[in-house]
Amino acid sequence: DGPLAFDNAISKEAAEAKHIVSEVAGDADILLVPDIESGNMLAKQLFYLARAQSAGIVMGAKVPIMLTSRSDGALSRMASCAVALLVARAQRSKPAK
Repeated sequence: DGPLAFDNAISKEAAEAKHIVSEVAGDADILLVPDIESGNMLAKQLFYLARAQSAGIVMGAKVPIMLTSRSDGALSRMASCAVALLVARAQRSKPAK
């Protein structure tokens, strides 16, 4: 479903107050953003307001590209490495086109 505003994506109460009928509203597993600037704002909100941890990776290239911030801690950097490794292994195991 979507697009949903941030509050409607993560809060069932907000979605119900706005009469949004959706299986996803208030219970989203993934939040997608339209561009890197929006993604950066969302990530910073989660990091600083909810103390979230992250792993950053750019998809669609021939090889995984880790995407970290200068202010990321060791855990986020290691998580990005782990995700990049998993993607690289998955890409290697795909049959050639």
